[in-house]
Amino acid sequence: MIKIAVPNKGALSEAASDILHEAGYRGRGMTKALNIFDAENQVEFFFLRPKDIAIYVAAGHLDLGITGRDLAQDSRAEVEEAMTLGFGGSTFRFAAPADEEWTLEALQDKRIATSYPHLVEDYLGERDITAEVIRLDGAVEISIKLGVADAIADVVSTGATLRQHGLAPFADPIVASEAVVVKRKGVDLNQEQEVLLRRINGILNARHYLMIDYNIDRENLPAATAITPGLSGPTVSPLSRDGWVAVRAMVPRKRANALMDQLAEVGAEAILASDLRIARI
Repeated sequence: MIKIAVPNKGALSEAASDILHEAGYRGRGMTKALNIFDAENQVEFFFLRPKDIAIYVAAGHLDLGITGRDLAQDSRAEVEEAMTLGFGGSTFRFAAPADEEWTLEALQDKRIATSYPHLVEDYLGERDITAEVIRLDGAVEISIKLGVADAIADVVSTGATLRQHGLAPFADPIVASEAVVVKRKGVDLNQEQEVLLRRINGILNARHYLMIDYNIDRENLPAATAITPGLSGPTVSPLSRDGWVAVRAMVPRKRANALMDQLAEVGAEAILASDLRIARI
């Protein structure tokens, strides 16, 4: 049996639960239960605070956990990433009043407010910068105006919240974060855990790819398949129309429209794009 932690709330919670549901696992539903047992798949899910998940996994109480990269690093827990999930993307950055010039070196002996104190301390320590790191659990952006801090370090998605408070990011991002599956550091995945990750990967692949179908004159087939080579080669089938074939290939979702334009230019007809539900690649 596998024990896996899922965020109980926040930006990562809904997306993580949706992926697991699509992968064939029992969902939490409308209940507020802290754990549920999926008897069919022999998986027990624990719904925990995202900040705590890496700690439970590192201690061996849970096999796997879904959390943010920034949260896992801030916990200082002995975990490593088993899979990246491609959602919940953000950067963790320093910010200060937009009308002031700031550099990383200018943080020496300054006060920095953040909800991720360990992450900030470790980052500054690696660069021999000494500063007072002030832990706040929320509303970090207002701390400068209140005189609590000189600068802040916080999660930045669009930057809108910073701008609302007259702040601007500076220096390189501390960490580029996204949702990840973490496991205990130095512990190999077992077969059951690998099956779960393959299921999740199948859902992620389906979200990143589309299936393209089209008809093409066999003379133009080389040009068309150069546009849509597929993952291990396109599927080509003869048509009743003399000299024509039907082609099917997986393509990156983000490039689908551009690829369809290129196919039309080399003579492809009846070009269709369809969604995938699950894709084991």
